[in-house]
Amino acid sequence: MAEQQAQPLHFSGSGGEYFRLWIVNVCLSLVTFGVYSAWAKVRRNQYFYRHTRLAGAGFDYHGDPKAILKGRLIAFALFAAYTLTSGFSPAAATMILILIMALAPWLLVRSLRFRLHNTSYRGLRFGFRGQTGPAYLAFLLWPLLAGFSLGLLWPFAQQRMAAYTRNHSAYGSAEFRFSATAAAYYGIYLMTLMLGVVLFAGLTVLTSVLGSNGWFAVEEGQLTAMSLLLAAFGTYLGLLLFAYPYVTARLQNLVWATTTLGEHRFVANVSAYQLLGLMLSNVVLVILTLGLYKPFADIRLARYRIEHLQVLVAGSMDDFVAGLQANASAAGDEMAEMFDFDIGL
Repeated sequence: MAEQQAQPLHFSGSGGEYFRLWIVNVCLSLVTFGVYSAWAKVRRNQYFYRHTRLAGAGFDYHGDPKAILKGRLIAFALFAAYTLTSGFSPAAATMILILIMALAPWLLVRSLRFRLHNTSYRGLRFGFRGQTGPAYLAFLLWPLLAGFSLGLLWPFAQQRMAAYTRNHSAYGSAEFRFSATAAAYYGIYLMTLMLGVVLFAGLTVLTSVLGSNGWFAVEEGQLTAMSLLLAAFGTYLGLLLFAYPYVTARLQNLVWATTTLGEHRFVANVSAYQLLGLMLSNVVLVILTLGLYKPFADIRLARYRIEHLQVLVAGSMDDFVAGLQANASAAGDEMAEMFDFDIGL
């Protein structure tokens, strides 16, 4: 194997520049009752992709707004039918919900093909080659089983979805490979659960001590129940505040560390503490500015997550891309025509 050299990703977007694009997108989407949102998504993706660079070259997005609008109309029609029928015919609403669930993996596969085909780096496009049959296992069966198990199977379901998506993705003729195990996912969620248990125990002791010292105006027989209630509420708030950035950071690091593209590897070093600080400050500033800080928050978050990812390139990136370009064919363009819409936001 060739010697690997670290190539970090760089993001050059600016809040002020993106704010002008964002405010125009919002205004035109409102004026057109959401129709322009498909064009807004293309402009937004192009901005973020073109300002993301690896080894001196940027990415690009080529999505057709009409294809995105088509996908959104399909999604809107399905959910509108469910919402309207649920008011007067629960049986009909149930049938429509079953139809939505049955179509969801098929629609997701088409959407993944569209998104990856319309993403390029150095003029060479990505691709998605997953078949619809296995998608029903990854996107429908395992999430349903996770729900029936009260969440116990969710880490396994999440690992299966990531494995299906990444193992069927490609850059030109080079295929991605994903090796993270379900045990690694369980490890992340188990640590989160342990933090919750420790937090609950600590808050229970704290509230009991405060109650014993007369901080709560409750009878002695009700003190234990009050302590447990306050501890449960405090644990819920604590996990709501801290668990999301922790799980997000650990999952991003895990997913990229176990992803390869040919002989090339990836490394992510997102810090849960830094991500928490970034998210908290973004939320506070968005609230204080009545939402006007959102484009700046989007830029800050994108820069942090992108610039904490690097590619361990085996050999020369120029030689790697040149070899893939030489093997490229028109098959990708023909395939994209068969899956010409995106249901994503």
